[in-house]
Amino acid sequence: MTASSTNPATGFCRDCYELISGSEARCRKCKSPRLVRHEELFDLSIAHIDCDAFYAAVEKRDNPELADKPVIIGGGKRGVVSTACYVARIYGVKSAMPMFKAKKLCPDAVVVRGDMKKYTQAGGEIRKLMRELTPLVEPLSIDEAFLDLSGTERLLKNPPALLLAKLTERIQLEVGISVSVGLSHNKFLAKIASDLDKPRGFSVIGKQETLTFLADKPVSFIWGVGKAMQKSLAAQGISTIKQLRQHEKSELMRHFGVMGARLYHLSRGKDARKVTVSSGTKSISNETTFNDDIASFETLEKTLWKLCENVSRRAKAKALAGRTVTVKLTTSRFKSRTRSTTLNDVTFLADRIFSAARPLLKKEADGTAFRLLGVGISHLENLLVGDMPQDLDQRVAQQTKAEVAMDKLRSKFGADAVSKGRGFEPPEKT
Repeated sequence: MTASSTNPATGFCRDCYELISGSEARCRKCKSPRLVRHEELFDLSIAHIDCDAFYAAVEKRDNPELADKPVIIGGGKRGVVSTACYVARIYGVKSAMPMFKAKKLCPDAVVVRGDMKKYTQAGGEIRKLMRELTPLVEPLSIDEAFLDLSGTERLLKNPPALLLAKLTERIQLEVGISVSVGLSHNKFLAKIASDLDKPRGFSVIGKQETLTFLADKPVSFIWGVGKAMQKSLAAQGISTIKQLRQHEKSELMRHFGVMGARLYHLSRGKDARKVTVSSGTKSISNETTFNDDIASFETLEKTLWKLCENVSRRAKAKALAGRTVTVKLTTSRFKSRTRSTTLNDVTFLADRIFSAARPLLKKEADGTAFRLLGVGISHLENLLVGDMPQDLDQRVAQQTKAEVAMDKLRSKFGADAVSKGRGFEPPEKT
């Protein structure tokens, strides 16, 4: 059924798609209470789709016995919660929460170790369905994406709102996962809308209500405003978006630099970013959580080398090289530290990644005990081994040849088939 700006309908039923124009509480046709109505509903085309408790939803899909149980995706007493289903969230369990704390809050929870291969497959299936509606799909992660459905009404004979409702049903039927939809006139507001009525939500923020809607919201609603920024804004007497609007753009930029301009525009609901097709992988990283906290630089250094080798191997396999190297650390008190450095040119070599990461680690290894260590490369560019510049110095050329040879051996005989000296650990004496 088609609706347009000339149609008096202001909403539709999410179950049978019957158009509605009155204030009835249930659909006249199928009696469903799942009605969506908004004055601008059929004039908006920017959407954000977010899967509901994605990892946990996949596990419940594959194991019906978990359907009504609290499920936590994570693992080990040293781990953290990746995702908690909505039943577990009732008990206060949240993503990134230490596992021991989650189990204390919800002792009856079923803990499942994550299976990224399975989640990636489900995410890919969902993205394929999205792209059947529009080529303008911009993934933010494995389980969420922006969609621009401008112009689809003429081609598919339905306004974007109805197309999105039908898409959510297809995702549920074909992938077995529920999603929530946010629909608005820009990306900033669409993402906010998708969080308003989870799970299985469908929320709309129109142009006319933008300023009123945002006024009493905390500044944390604005993308990029974390705890540190909230504290800085609070020092200026700013805790709500309405208060933020009282400050001129020049003043905000004086205090917060480029972020000040973003605060100025987003506080007014203005977001000029377009939905762009993903350019692919943004970073390649590897991290590990220790069984026991580690303070020794020498021990951390050995682990860092192994992580760099893993990152390098993945980068070469994807023909990607990075310009920025980042080290991530989490203390025994769950405080995160992230340190980065930028290279003169891109690299996918383990030795170069390690050489850049080691000083970052050494500076932080001041006796603090760490529970997690990670390393990654970003600002990626395509680079094949065969495309390496011919004027490389002899040492780098030999290094590249050696690493490629080791990668081939590991691929054939396993990750531990060969190791460089700094990563070698002798067998325990018996």
